[in-house]
Amino acid sequence: MTDPRYDNGDVAHLPGHHHPSRHNADADWDRWPVAAYLAENYRRMHASDATVIRHHAGFYRQFPADGAGRSLEFGAGPNLYPLMLAAAVARRIDALEPSAANVAYLAGQLRRPDASWDAFYDLCRSLDPRLPGSLTEALSRVRVVHADATAVTPGGYDLASMNFVAESVTEDADEFAELCGMFIHAVRPGGHLVAAFMENMPSYHIGAGLTWPAFPVDTAAVRHVFAPHTERLQVTRVDKDPTLPDYGDTGMVLLRAVRIPADNGTDRGDGGDDRDDGGDVN
Repeated sequence: MTDPRYDNGDVAHLPGHHHPSRHNADADWDRWPVAAYLAENYRRMHASDATVIRHHAGFYRQFPADGAGRSLEFGAGPNLYPLMLAAAVARRIDALEPSAANVAYLAGQLRRPDASWDAFYDLCRSLDPRLPGSLTEALSRVRVVHADATAVTPGGYDLASMNFVAESVTEDADEFAELCGMFIHAVRPGGHLVAAFMENMPSYHIGAGLTWPAFPVDTAAVRHVFAPHTERLQVTRVDKDPTLPDYGDTGMVLLRAVRIPADNGTDRGDGGDDRDDGGDVN
């Protein structure tokens, strides 16, 4: 993936990495195994899910109810809980998704969510009671957008969320950084970002199916990419959840940040805020 809007030095490239062969465009995302992925990861709530939900709920609680006009879920996949959480704040949520298989699943869930999501919504609502009384009502704010990241208009959103996307669709360091750059620049200057990454995950299988590309990242790699373009950056490591399948990962990395207000049309250099919030989330 190469987008000329982000091919001008604006993205911080990761040092010391070469270009492996498999890129995002090399995978047939329309063949993403939705049913197997949900069975392995989301048909029941895992401790890692609760951790991400608590982290993201804290992010959304800083904003007034219905205080954001537009929010973006960057690479939504079939995971509904990021969409649930955004419904406390965003009047419209765009779920950007390139995979036809995931788009079909999401469209069906907007009409009638699977009962397995009820426990996730109960936790979301317990952490943010401003959420609507039903999951269906919360999802009524979602619009599924069948497109890839290049379709996002820079600066078009107040908030953006990305969960297990940039590191799990390419083996290439520069493409990982480019995708993160598109995510950052999807929000207006001063817009807010929340994200979750798999830590150190290599290319992986879902069930006994195809091998999907991934680029192993850790807290340092995430900070390196986000620090030049954000402030109030918080990066947190979470231990591996032993109840999840072994994809070769070592845990998760969670992020909160604010895109730097524009300064003569450019973001700052490497002198930005590069804070870690001081420890793991349990």
